[in-house]
Amino acid sequence: MTQSDWQTEEFERNRRHLEAVAYRMLGSRSEAEDAVQEAWLRLSRSDAEAVENLAGWLTTVVARVSLDMLRSRRARREDYVALPEPIVTIENGPEDEAVLADSVGLALLVVLDTLTPAERLAFVLHDMFGVAFDEIAAILDRSEAATRQLASRARRRVRGATPRTDPDLREQRRVVDAFLAAARAGDFEGLIQVLDPDVVFRADRGPRGARMPITGAAEVAETILARGARFAPHARPAIVNGNAGVIVVPGKKPIAVVSFSVAGGRIVEIDLVADPAKLRGLG
Repeated sequence: MTQSDWQTEEFERNRRHLEAVAYRMLGSRSEAEDAVQEAWLRLSRSDAEAVENLAGWLTTVVARVSLDMLRSRRARREDYVALPEPIVTIENGPEDEAVLADSVGLALLVVLDTLTPAERLAFVLHDMFGVAFDEIAAILDRSEAATRQLASRARRRVRGATPRTDPDLREQRRVVDAFLAAARAGDFEGLIQVLDPDVVFRADRGPRGARMPITGAAEVAETILARGARFAPHARPAIVNGNAGVIVVPGKKPIAVVSFSVAGGRIVEIDLVADPAKLRGLG
């Protein structure tokens, strides 16, 4: 086996892990793929045989590239609701177990997006992937103590802002189906019954369609009936970032993906992604 063949084999063995790291850092499948591709380019230009822990080296490269991309993004960010690029799979497919095992909900990604790039990196690498603080400190060029503080601060914010979602996908689907049935029937009271009193509805239609999040069961129900009821008949069940969701396909192409966070038998968050740029990868 040549060195090139060995590099390719080792990289492919780690690709899924690297994509998971990058997606949690960036919340975008396309940007995550770019970060992983950059890691491959750097590997191809390096002496990989001299690297003692290639998986760790690749993770560090992807983390550094993602950190740079996050910092650049924050510098040019516009003031509108920007949701992550969703990961969608049709329910009951053979890959469901793998998708669920390696999933991260849109609600969590939304919270991660409120962290500073350094906080996000410290939290993602340590809390999600078990990377040691001394390794993370080297990436951030900070002390280990300061890196621990970053992760701790991020952890508190994540715990305080991320809703607890019922883990049973069948229970989630039951609640979402009730929501869709009420929307299709124009049933305001039916919607109220499945919406948490403090439900939050976010919609990302891109910069031109920017709107602030809507909160409260009555306000969300009114919005759904006024703007979304006509699309409800075109909603197809799907798994969106590991949770019960729908993909809206009125014709040949999807026009929206909706993720639901369900807790205690009610919907606590609804995230609608209708930005065409974030739906390009969907069939």
